[in-house]
Amino acid sequence: MILSIESSCDDSSIAITEIATKTLLYHKKISQEAEHAHYGGVVPELASRLHAVALPRLLEETKPYFDRLKAVAVTNQPGLGVTLLEGIAMAKTLASIQKIPLIAVHHLKGHIYSLFIEKKTILPLLVLLISGGHTQVIRVERFEHIEILATSLDDSVGESFDKVAKMMGLGYPGGPIVEALALKGDEDRFDLPVPLRNSKLIAFSLSGLKNAVRLEIEKLGGIEGMSEQDKCDLSASFQKALKLHLLQKSKKIFASQPIKDFAIVGGASANHYLREAFEKLCDSFGKTLHVAPLQYCSDNAAMIGRYALDAYHKKQFIDPFKIDIVVTKKQQARMLL
Repeated sequence: MILSIESSCDDSSIAITEIATKTLLYHKKISQEAEHAHYGGVVPELASRLHAVALPRLLEETKPYFDRLKAVAVTNQPGLGVTLLEGIAMAKTLASIQKIPLIAVHHLKGHIYSLFIEKKTILPLLVLLISGGHTQVIRVERFEHIEILATSLDDSVGESFDKVAKMMGLGYPGGPIVEALALKGDEDRFDLPVPLRNSKLIAFSLSGLKNAVRLEIEKLGGIEGMSEQDKCDLSASFQKALKLHLLQKSKKIFASQPIKDFAIVGGASANHYLREAFEKLCDSFGKTLHVAPLQYCSDNAAMIGRYALDAYHKKQFIDPFKIDIVVTKKQQARMLL
């Protein structure tokens, strides 16, 4: 069995996956959303302290599996440095004490493998990854053969949902709240701009759309001046503009990529409005849409363990004393904030 650990942001998670059958035997996640909601976003130092409490509690429940462990897998990039360290410290200790190999897992590759937790691997594959920190279209030919076809120039999809929700005083995390309000709103009330509509650039950009939402809120008199229906209509109009942006750029990629299987992964892929839009798009292009079960869309150790299965068979192990975190400049800036 492989024990996997995820602590890249604000979800503490541990999973146990059986190697021979690829069966998920144990999976649990402790969310920190309630603790961070007061601040309107994740506070890295608080997240780190909460991981230090939650991870040992989860690990205690996995002790019956210890005598059958063949490897330990852990997320080491990308993510918040202080939270990644919590999971890595636990993984290094386990690997050393149990004398078993350690597998370092890239968090975004884990999201791709969330598709295969409950079904067989489907490759080659086009993937739209929409999470709290990333918006990318990725071509996956085979294991470890990945090409990024398009990426975000600024805010990610998940980040935009959070910021729009915060501007309207809706709380954190923003994605589920905005989606729920949008169901009761008129998506045509506000004429929000579709980002890069007239640009040939195959990339994503949401900072302009986010700013347009801010301007509409100001016209309505700020949070205090907005009615509940205003919030519903603005949420729906935001989702519509976001959907059109994602679809427009995806169409360009579809036209040049013959791969028949397309997937949406990441926390924002749980949005039913976006799922339905992409299902229609895939039908029109003769492609098959794949999505992960809702419980595996957000950060979790099950997807880390599923990726680790393939890495284990290829003996992609790392010295426990040489594993390190990898933090991008953008993530470093967020940590400073």
